Amino acid sequence: MTMSLEPLDIGIVQVPYHFRCPISLELMRDPVTACTGQTYDRASIESWVATGNTTCPVTRVPLSDFTFIPNHTLRRLIQDWCVANRSFGIERIPTPKQPADPAMVRSLLSQAASESVPLPSRLSALRRLKGLARDSDKNRSVISAQNARIVLLAIVFSDPGSDLYELIHESLAILVMFQLSEADCASVASDPDRISFLSSLLFNDSIEVRVNAAALIEIVVVGTRSTEIRSQIGNVDQLFEGITELLKYPFAYPRALKVGIKALFALCLAKSNRQKAISAGAAAALIDRLADFEKCDAERALATIELLCRIPSGIAAFASHALTVPLLVKIILKISDRATEYAAGALLSLCSASEQLQRDALTAGVLTQLLLLVQSDCTERAKRKAQLLLKLLRESWPEDSIGNSDDFGCSEVVPF
Repeated sequence: MTMSLEPLDIGIVQVPYHFRCPISLELMRDPVTACTGQTYDRASIESWVATGNTTCPVTRVPLSDFTFIPNHTLRRLIQDWCVANRSFGIERIPTPKQPADPAMVRSLLSQAASESVPLPSRLSALRRLKGLARDSDKNRSVISAQNARIVLLAIVFSDPGSDLYELIHESLAILVMFQLSEADCASVASDPDRISFLSSLLFNDSIEVRVNAAALIEIVVVGTRSTEIRSQIGNVDQLFEGITELLKYPFAYPRALKVGIKALFALCLAKSNRQKAISAGAAAALIDRLADFEKCDAERALATIELLCRIPSGIAAFASHALTVPLLVKIILKISDRATEYAAGALLSLCSASEQLQRDALTAGVLTQLLLLVQSDCTERAKRKAQLLLKLLRESWPEDSIGNSDDFGCSEVVPF
């Protein structure tokens, strides 16, 4: 192993040798001891093992046990050293949260699942699990390996008429942090009562419960291959209304917008669900919040708009919103290649249905956007949609819109 002293100093302060990780040569933040007796920073030794190494980096002795024990004494010494040198700009390392122990996770799951355990103790166990799951990916892996989803699903879909609502809500909050197997998704999706229960949670007083219910619906829909079952899910009363309401929720809780669009997009992939989305007011909700989405969610929102524009009622709903065409035109080449493709596809559907929408698009500057698009490095699908839209608009654009332009020559860009 190549050793270098240059990264071992922090400013003018030299880090004591025994505070440095032998792998990264940096100050250890979470020192752990391997079975060989050597101490490393947890992130470094776990990364070393994750890349396929099975020996101790220092001694080269094979690791007989991949459990790493926290070295609390050394960690406290490092923290004391940081405090003593804070005048040199050294920040005290925080006390690291310890990873979930499999035995402890099993005990917590058993406690949460047991009906003989008092309700407060069951809730306490679930909240402890939720805290562990939120801490790290590794904790979630440990929890998942203990078949937590089986226990959690059983609690979530226990008798909703009982007094266990708080227990159900805590279990739901944990469950949506994990991917469900295809069998798990099928067990939920094929049971109308379970979907109806999740739909009812979309109108719970707690926004967190509503968002978690939508998150589980999205996980189940994505994990279900059967188009027929996806359509059955969409038939549940008030389901689309509940998800659409999430899109309208104030931006103070951004997770509602993120989960809402993921669930709506997944449901709208089934053709039979699109009319239900339109009837629930999805078109207006999407346009009203389009500027608020982050990049990945904006792509989903635009993909959903394009899907909904494939049905007549969807075109009518989007056409009735004054901001639809201007926003779609503005988005071209602004967010990403995917977003541009979906926006162009939605505009193509809208303009194909209405001459008024064609005029609206021209007024919004679509011509310049499309000409830039066909000359860009965007996807071929986006360019094809742009060319089709240009051809469609050819009869509608003003005679002087291109002829007097020094920037574009239409005949050179799009071979009509």
